[in-house]
Amino acid sequence: MGDPRLLEVLASGPMTTVQDLGRPGHGHLGVGRSGAADRGSLRLANRLLANPEGAAALEVTLGGLRVTAHGDLLVALTGAPCPATVTRRDGGRRQLGHNAVEPLPDGATLRLGVPGRGLRTYLAVRGGLDLPPVLGSLATDTLAGLGPPRPVQGALLPVGPAPAGFPALDLAPVADPACGDLLLHVLAGPRDDWFAPVALDRLCAEPYTVTTESDRVGMRLRGPVLERAMRGELPSEGVLPGALQVPPSGQPTLFLADHPLTGGYPVIAVVCSRDVDRAAQARPGQRVRFRLI
Repeated sequence: MGDPRLLEVLASGPMTTVQDLGRPGHGHLGVGRSGAADRGSLRLANRLLANPEGAAALEVTLGGLRVTAHGDLLVALTGAPCPATVTRRDGGRRQLGHNAVEPLPDGATLRLGVPGRGLRTYLAVRGGLDLPPVLGSLATDTLAGLGPPRPVQGALLPVGPAPAGFPALDLAPVADPACGDLLLHVLAGPRDDWFAPVALDRLCAEPYTVTTESDRVGMRLRGPVLERAMRGELPSEGVLPGALQVPPSGQPTLFLADHPLTGGYPVIAVVCSRDVDRAAQARPGQRVRFRLI
């Protein structure tokens, strides 16, 4: 047996978590799915490395991560493209490709800068991160406090055994996240009848701005006020990722990966599941437009 393969965290940046595809099927226990905010990017990183699609990786928000490899590793970066520099033991440096299979030699340090577009970058390692699961998952649920703790300086993240298969591609031609207005397709309801007749048209007619009060739980938006027609209380009911819940302020919140299981404010529309990953890459200050389908 050789020495264990590890990623040692030297700096974690504004927000780094361990994520996989979450823990579905526990809603009756009050446990949400959580998992990667941009599930497509996590899947892509793992496919590049011939890992199972749901292998655990690091979700890095706005860069700032710095890790050292213990053992020779293969890694892949997906999601928000950011400057990525590898410094070897001998001091030699090179840039790391995006959406590509890259070696990270023993003793080398990888540093991620701030992405020029998009919000969340995924760093996967061949073999996946190998930590104790909670309810069958390595997803860090920031709302429920479940899963592995957020990696901090000094954390040692074990890497699992390499899968039997080998990478079939060394580069995936994937479009970068949008940097201008982001168009998201929505379905009306289930509580659009709680709003004034013009509210749904207003939601889709003018842009909303992503505020800094956004996180893995939800994206708080600022834009035209969505006025309610019904003023009564709504009993809490189940909500999904992509739900646009509207509190009394009339400013919608778009629920993301760590959203609560239930919500007490009416949901005027729901972002299509295929667009939720794109929404998770929207940065504060970016404008979002909705189109009803």
